Amino acid sequence: MDILGTSLRVCVDDLDAAVPVYERLTNAEAVRFQNGPVAVAAVGPFFLMSGPEGHLEVLRKIAATLAVKDVDEALADLHTVGAEIIAGPNPTPIGRNLVARHPDGSVFEYVDRSQAG
Repeated sequence: MDILGTSLRVCVDDLDAAVPVYERLTNAEAVRFQNGPVAVAAVGPFFLMSGPEGHLEVLRKIAATLAVKDVDEALADLHTVGAEIIAGPNPTPIGRNLVARHPDGSVFEYVDRSQAG
């Protein structure tokens, strides 16, 4: 699989206060969207997330988001190495995603933009 980039996941109490800080640090403009009850701002290599603690607790378990060319290819490779697919593939506003636990216990989200969600 081709990994095109990574995004770090940061849970924040106040998204409106955090966004200008990360915009300044990355010299990038935030792109905001909702993921269920969680508000998200993509800023450079960061996904800032704010919402109910129960949802953030689950999201904190995912080490990073990996952009890939094709989620189906990632899925095949993940199966080959013995990863456990926790969720997905699912449609998202920008493509598809899946969440996988690697054999070492690390959890990652894989996303593509190959199909509109």
